[in-house]
Amino acid sequence: MRIKIEEFELPQIDSGPYGITRGKDGALWFTQHKANQIGRMTVDGKVTHIDLPTVNAGVLSITSTDQGDIWFTENRTNKIGKLTVTGEITEYTLPNSDSGPFGITQGHNGDIWFTEMNGNRIGRILSSGEIIEYSLPVPDSYPSFIVAGSDHALWFTQNQSNQIGRITIGGEVTTYKLPTKQAGPVGITNGPDGALWFVEINGNKIGRITTSGIISEFTIPTPNARPHAIVTGPDRALWFTEWGSNQIGRITINGEITEYPIPTKNAEPHGMVVGPDKALWFAEECNKLGRLSFV
Repeated sequence: MRIKIEEFELPQIDSGPYGITRGKDGALWFTQHKANQIGRMTVDGKVTHIDLPTVNAGVLSITSTDQGDIWFTENRTNKIGKLTVTGEITEYTLPNSDSGPFGITQGHNGDIWFTEMNGNRIGRILSSGEIIEYSLPVPDSYPSFIVAGSDHALWFTQNQSNQIGRITIGGEVTTYKLPTKQAGPVGITNGPDGALWFVEINGNKIGRITTSGIISEFTIPTPNARPHAIVTGPDRALWFTEWGSNQIGRITINGEITEYPIPTKNAEPHGMVVGPDKALWFAEECNKLGRLSFV
């Protein structure tokens, strides 16, 4: 497979791009935790920025809804933010202080689900704005990313307890221990095969868990790759960022892995999403957005 990687320098110096999502408007929306902004980039590289109302919010993960709204976590200030299609920002303060909201996604019924790293909870925002929280059974599990699964439940990684979690709409939680010790699961996505695929940042592996809880693991060829985010690509393979080895990885549902180097050294790639142009877009901590296309 032939691929091409391009990079787009962001106009504000050291803005800290981290999470990225595809908006309903066909643009790429991304967080800039150092600049305290939400960024928007068109596929031809035009960038605009929106300042956040709260100072030093620590904006990290971001997701787009079916309605076109952009939701994001404000990790440092204990809030969840919502940016409407008309450009209005609403912030929801979490009930418990210092919850450390991190991962965020839209649920099957349109509710917004998120993880609370410090609070050891899964949170949910209803359309009314009401916030519901569910405590996790294992203390200090450090829930990280979260995604809606093919079984109408939400699946999430538990970075410190070394588990994959599942929570139903009713709040029932099930956890699954990983075979590799101290694997440190982070990113997770719904795969093309109906299973959940995730990365092990410390275990240097890509994991797969079926909705019935069967786990498989695949070792990344490059040592200390430090995989971070993972998405299903337009080619029905899974694509992931490797910020430790400065590469973009690809794994088929059969477990075959290929890796592609990023042109900029020490780019620190984090979030990744499939863009409206069917390319893979990813955020680089070095103040760039990357685009991997098929040629």
